[in-house]
Amino acid sequence: MPSDMLNANFEQFFLEPGRSEFYEKASLFIHEYMTTKKGKGLYLYGSWGTGKTYMLSAIANILSQRGVVCGLVYFPELIAEIKASFGNDGSSAYDKIEQLKQIEVLMLDDIGSESMTSWMRDEVLGRILNYRMHQNLPTFFSSNKDYKQLEHHYTYSQKGEVEEMKAARILERIKALTTPVKITGKNYRHNL
Repeated sequence: MPSDMLNANFEQFFLEPGRSEFYEKASLFIHEYMTTKKGKGLYLYGSWGTGKTYMLSAIANILSQRGVVCGLVYFPELIAEIKASFGNDGSSAYDKIEQLKQIEVLMLDDIGSESMTSWMRDEVLGRILNYRMHQNLPTFFSSNKDYKQLEHHYTYSQKGEVEEMKAARILERIKALTTPVKITGKNYRHNL
């Protein structure tokens, strides 16, 4: 988790009209998960700087305080780390993927901003999502793209390949794991 997000919480959350749906759905998830150990994650999408990472951090902090193991991962950095580990024996990449598949609550921040390769989509993201979907493990996402834009991003590889079926498969898993919540409002980064 980013160091500036370690104290993120709902008390500091600004209940503006563009964020109230998030607050309701996040609170409902936390209650449901703490009661049943089940629940559908959220797919937070919207413009840059509107607080999506902060919101994920607040959920992770609340759950962690209640003993739930959460992982908040900046997705583009994860992909870079996994690619870099292939120069070694590759076991650290496998270990990271296995950890993310099995962690109690996973949050993938800024999905859709990474450079898309077929390998990343199918062998990393696809494996993680497939496992989590079949095990009913809560998974959250933040993105600047809505579902349709994310599917388009995963359709075209860096090599110019068009893989509509594979992109649709990823999106179906994301949709099965999440409820979409559009985040609107001012850009908080401009006020730093």
